[in-house]
Amino acid sequence: MGQEGMGYNNGKGGGGGGGGGGGLPMTAPRPRGASPLSSRTLSRSRKMSRTFNNVKITVLCGLVTILVLRGTIGLNLSLPNAPSDADALAGAKAVEDIDRILREIRSDSDPNDSDPASDLAGGAAYNATALNATEAAAAYAAAVGRYALGPKISDWDGQRRRWLRQNPGFPATVAGGKPRILLVTGSQPGPCDNPLGDHYLLKTTKNKIDYCRLHGIEIVHNLAHLDTELAGYWAKLPLLRRLMLSHPEVEWIWWMDSDALFTDMAFELPLERYEGRNLIIHGYQDLLFEKHSWIALNTGSFLFRNCQWSLDLLDAWAPMGPKGFIRDEAGKILTANLKGRPAFEADDQSALIYLLLSQKEKWMDNVFIENSFYLHGFWAGLVDKYEEMMENHHPGLGDERWPFVTHFVGCKPCGSYGDYPVERCLKSMERAFNFADNQVLRLYGFAHKGLESPKIKRVRNQTTKPIDEKENLDVKAKISTTS
Repeated sequence: MGQEGMGYNNGKGGGGGGGGGGGLPMTAPRPRGASPLSSRTLSRSRKMSRTFNNVKITVLCGLVTILVLRGTIGLNLSLPNAPSDADALAGAKAVEDIDRILREIRSDSDPNDSDPASDLAGGAAYNATALNATEAAAAYAAAVGRYALGPKISDWDGQRRRWLRQNPGFPATVAGGKPRILLVTGSQPGPCDNPLGDHYLLKTTKNKIDYCRLHGIEIVHNLAHLDTELAGYWAKLPLLRRLMLSHPEVEWIWWMDSDALFTDMAFELPLERYEGRNLIIHGYQDLLFEKHSWIALNTGSFLFRNCQWSLDLLDAWAPMGPKGFIRDEAGKILTANLKGRPAFEADDQSALIYLLLSQKEKWMDNVFIENSFYLHGFWAGLVDKYEEMMENHHPGLGDERWPFVTHFVGCKPCGSYGDYPVERCLKSMERAFNFADNQVLRLYGFAHKGLESPKIKRVRNQTTKPIDEKENLDVKAKISTTS
């Protein structure tokens, strides 16, 4: 879920490409890249794609017809009676699955998309399955080389400095001189397959709003795909680039997956520690450089400094992401080079790890791999220990004693699949949300009746001197498990 969301369409940050006159350099529509094939070949390729999809739809429709006939006249000659309830349920489930597959086929091939050069899996790479290995590698390299997130920007630091001087009403710092941070998250444009998933998306969004409100951080929740080729895992990249260029007043862009929750509402990022660093990401040096592990870093929660270096890294990171041939071939490269990675299409996390390993000298001096606190904390080892944490520790620690972020990697409450049972995921997300929500509610004199209950109880009596009571409140105070 956390890797599926995307894009806050905030495209009103000014105009022009220069920094003078207070104008904001905005990204123009991404150049799609000219295909080396003639327009006739491109047209034929698109017809082939549509024909293939139509064949799939025809076969699936035939299956639906068979299921309908089976339900009405019965096809099992050994059982001439009416289908059993189990048969009917199985048939209904099959129809539902087929309907879902049909929707996926149609969503992947949008008939309204009339731009023949828009799919970088087209051109010489379109029929790559029929090419030999050498030709396929060349087609992949050519296709990757044609992709770009947007027009190349090479003087963003200077443009941003000029804009900040000319717009003193939009300082890059907030109260107390802290750098301005924009937290960015997102979710899929449509409703969840599982209705409960929408409920928990609402809770995770509320959780992020609470944290940002307490710490003076701005927040964007995006629902739009800003680049149809970078859907799924990759949708965050064009969004981050657009927000950087649209908000030059923001010093840090903080991406956080929708399935991650703040569970230490008192902890603050030690930004002073990151002087001279432009990417802050949770991970482990030994897993990255010694073991080349595909889980050495986690892109579910990371920070980008708003600077030229970050734009350059996004430009280098994105070309493995276009869906189709490029993403499939890149996935093979990542699986071959990263330890423990299963065979599947390229994902943004593996691609970043591969980029940092293969171009270490170019990037690593500006990367801070953080593990002194839980910028990303894997949920399965945390959610059952919350009562123990409340008994022995207090908010504001951010580490294993009181995790800053609890990330539900492998849970897909919004989708139709996941690595863990959905019931376990939803129960654990409820516990994480209530654990964090207690830290907010106690400011108002309330708490949840239990970590698995949405109901609340009063834990502090009202007073005629609320200001005095407020002065005594400490968000870092220990939370009693019995109050």
